[in-house]
Amino acid sequence: MPSAADAQDHRDAIRAFNRFYTRRIGVLGEHLLDSPFSLAEMRVLYELAHRASPTAAELGRDLGLDAGYVSRILRRFEARRLIRRHPSPHDGRQSRLTLTTRGRRAFAPLETRARAEVGAMLDRLPASHQGQIVGAMDTIQRLLDPRPAGSSRGGASGAAVNNDPYVLRSHRPGDMGWVVHRHGELYAREWGYNHEFEALVARIVADFLDHFDPARERCWIAERGGAIVGWVFLVKKSATVAKLRLLLVEPEGRGLGLGRRLVDECIRFAREAGYRKITLWTQSELTAARQVYERAGFTRTSRRQHRSFGKNLVAETWDLKL
Repeated sequence: MPSAADAQDHRDAIRAFNRFYTRRIGVLGEHLLDSPFSLAEMRVLYELAHRASPTAAELGRDLGLDAGYVSRILRRFEARRLIRRHPSPHDGRQSRLTLTTRGRRAFAPLETRARAEVGAMLDRLPASHQGQIVGAMDTIQRLLDPRPAGSSRGGASGAAVNNDPYVLRSHRPGDMGWVVHRHGELYAREWGYNHEFEALVARIVADFLDHFDPARERCWIAERGGAIVGWVFLVKKSATVAKLRLLLVEPEGRGLGLGRRLVDECIRFAREAGYRKITLWTQSELTAARQVYERAGFTRTSRRQHRSFGKNLVAETWDLKL
């Protein structure tokens, strides 16, 4: 334990850093980014823009906001026609919330500006210093919020935010070989798929690397404690349709809400890239993945029996209109 003098120095240092950082990122004003929204309202808007139809209760829990306060914010948003409510298919007492087209148009320039301001702050630093800043933030969060695996957490965009017990990053050299290896190994062990499936995954990732369009395509790799625990790809199918591919969560990453988070990232990116629909192809026996897709708002549009990967299967196509 630190001495009383050291403890006081630590408190003063943290308070000084908080004052510095809130000035630097501009959250001390009544309205954020010179917008008509307060900081709390912007936090709620951000969650609505980056998550698949949360409930008011989920927003309050994940943001640490009083339920009554969240309710008042949502009423203001409804009055301005920024959000709409849909009955929850799983609980008739709750409503799922989504941004309207008007709401997305109101939020989009604010997010663009926020990204630009953070980018401008980081661009003044060399890449090594940028990595140190991100790593230090990750360390602060992990030490201040050491929740056990499986605890309930929200899901928003970006690495190591909203108390997620993992970090999302873009792909690096070497990742694709691991993706092929783990798909082949896990699907053989858990589902009895043969070498044909591993070959299919290899063709998908090779095509992704050969034709990668960073403006319209993305791979998210999830890491926990330095180990890869999941991934997903969003690729271009046409000018208006994106395809979600190769969603996988490792056994040690399950129970963290990671599958939902990865799909939410695909939805967010697809909207920003201007797609009008996301489609995906899966098998009926992959029940955990299908539940993630359904909860994210996807609907099944076709089913077809086939024999592939050494098994008799039922292929399904699921679509989400954006």
